[in-house]
Amino acid sequence: MSRTSPTPADGRRRLWYRLLERRHGGVAIFFAVFVIVAFLTRVALLVQARHDVVWNPSLLAAFGWGFLYDLGAAAWASLPLTLLLAALPARFFEWAWARWLAAGGAFVVLYALLFGTVSEWTFWEEFGVRFNFIAVDYLVYTTEVVGNIRESYNLPAILGGVGAGAVLGVWLLARSGWPRRWFAAATEPMGRRWKAAAIWLLATIAFGLVQDDTRLPAFKNNFNREIGKNGLWALFAAFKNNILDYEQFYKTLPVDEAFAQVQAKLTADGSILLRPGERDTLRYVKNDGGPELKPNVIQITVESLSADFVSLFNHASKLTPNLEALARHSLVFENFYATGTRTDRGMEALTLSLPPTPGRSMIKRPANENMFTLGSVFRAKGYETAFIYGGFGYFDNMNYFFGSNGYRVIDRNSHEADVTFANVWGACDEDLYRWTMREADAAFAAGKPFHYFVMTTSNHRPYTFPEGKIDLPSKISGRAGAVKYTDFAIGQFLRDAEKKPWFKNTIFVIVADHCASSAGRAELPVQNYHIPLFIYAPGGQIAPGRIQALTSQVDYAPTLLGLLNWSYVSRFYGHDVRRTPPEATRALIGNYQKLGHLEHGHFVVLRPQRGANAYTVDLRTGALTPAPRDEANEKAAIGYYQSANYLYEHHLYGALTPEEIARFTAEGEKRAAEKPAGK
Repeated sequence: MSRTSPTPADGRRRLWYRLLERRHGGVAIFFAVFVIVAFLTRVALLVQARHDVVWNPSLLAAFGWGFLYDLGAAAWASLPLTLLLAALPARFFEWAWARWLAAGGAFVVLYALLFGTVSEWTFWEEFGVRFNFIAVDYLVYTTEVVGNIRESYNLPAILGGVGAGAVLGVWLLARSGWPRRWFAAATEPMGRRWKAAAIWLLATIAFGLVQDDTRLPAFKNNFNREIGKNGLWALFAAFKNNILDYEQFYKTLPVDEAFAQVQAKLTADGSILLRPGERDTLRYVKNDGGPELKPNVIQITVESLSADFVSLFNHASKLTPNLEALARHSLVFENFYATGTRTDRGMEALTLSLPPTPGRSMIKRPANENMFTLGSVFRAKGYETAFIYGGFGYFDNMNYFFGSNGYRVIDRNSHEADVTFANVWGACDEDLYRWTMREADAAFAAGKPFHYFVMTTSNHRPYTFPEGKIDLPSKISGRAGAVKYTDFAIGQFLRDAEKKPWFKNTIFVIVADHCASSAGRAELPVQNYHIPLFIYAPGGQIAPGRIQALTSQVDYAPTLLGLLNWSYVSRFYGHDVRRTPPEATRALIGNYQKLGHLEHGHFVVLRPQRGANAYTVDLRTGALTPAPRDEANEKAAIGYYQSANYLYEHHLYGALTPEEIARFTAEGEKRAAEKPAGK
């Protein structure tokens, strides 16, 4: 009788059995289960992104890289089990109850892994990426996040389904015979157990030292790149990199050259440097268009209002009839871009006029008190400033930031008894606007001009709002219903405000914090940063019209103050775009790792490991085309981000004292008088 020659499959099977038939065979089983679930998760996300990925060989590369990251994540996740198996007595698994305990542990592990898959599916559905810094923030603010999940999804059905999947997984694992082989050989003396544990630990540490999330190649399609990540690994990488040291991770220039770059850009609107050659952005903005205007300003910052939702930008949209009507009487910015992908990034840019430096926004960083803000300029002119928010302002550190920068804080805690409808994120927009109206009435009665930063919450999952207000149902109509309700509430607020004595002397600003979705095929999809900005002056202080210049949120504060014809001392990184030559306008956009600089059709993206990519951009479609390196634009990008990081790190972006304002104003006026005409 002939003997069949051994095949490669036989060799792999024998190696696998050798790994199983020892005390730490349980770790091998854990690895196998972890990698299988991670692979199935990747396949599920691929199915969800099937219309966004590019179906070419890069997908195979993504799965190959994904396998490496799965192994790395499994190695770190297996550390508790590795130590536990070394510490348990030699004959532990000879007891029947211990084997049942191991089966229970397998159920818990499978439940956790499958729950992670479901979480990744919903996160991808919302953001189009694997876990990132947003997910880290969500772990911090568990009350809002858990409440959002409960209000958005059928949680009992999801948890029950995950449990059923875990039971099925345990049954399949038992049918494989792997646990039986492990238990039969799990009795080992202490020395051998700890020696095996040491090998596993050293291998894990070595894996962690070699593997880094930034080593993943920059695929041409960002969805393909995200498919290649492991969710658990990406989550911990985002947690570790919550504040990235610019000098360590990004391209740099000599510091003085970086400031020279940005100072040249910042004076394109005619402002006057007060400290030329020094490491500062301090300058004097001189406006000679007539007397300064002192209207009230109510800035409504709308949650997740993409330009695509507004019929002015997307004629197919029928969700914003009130904004469409308002646009006819407003100064509309047609090419206005968010700097980031989160509410705190929008707040940072609209308040501080700062580029989106890597990692956390300034709203959540330490040492963010008494900074130079739009509010500090208003207060210097005698205004009252307030931050009015429909939710609980401890979320994202909002209350601390605004309170520590001179704003009076009004949030849901201030009006809990006056909430007619709320979800986990906050009171409905109608309630928020009623509180705003009350604050405006009080300020008017006191004879005090006011500037209010009003932040909405209704356009956010679970997309619930009061019934009967619009022709779409709450929650089940999803984002469309939330956008239409948001539009309705703005229209109602303005109609109610018309009856107020302060209405004609108030400027109303409608601006978004960020787009509803930032995911796209490009590493920074420009079209997913396009947001509306309307400035409405019912008293005629600011004429209606259209501004087509390329603009981003950092330009909002200086442009608004220019419209009011104010002369003031500034540290802002933005321009008054009305006074800036078209070829010098630009937009700064980014996420927590990648930093973009868009100027006259050229787009530079700075990324960790001192990388930089260049593109040309078609703003009509958002299409990016790889381009040769443009040294001038690259240096301009570096100048903005490096200098902004330097000012924060050295506490140099502070508010000015009244004495400093008086001194610098006198100096600025003197230099303005000496400035040649037309310069």
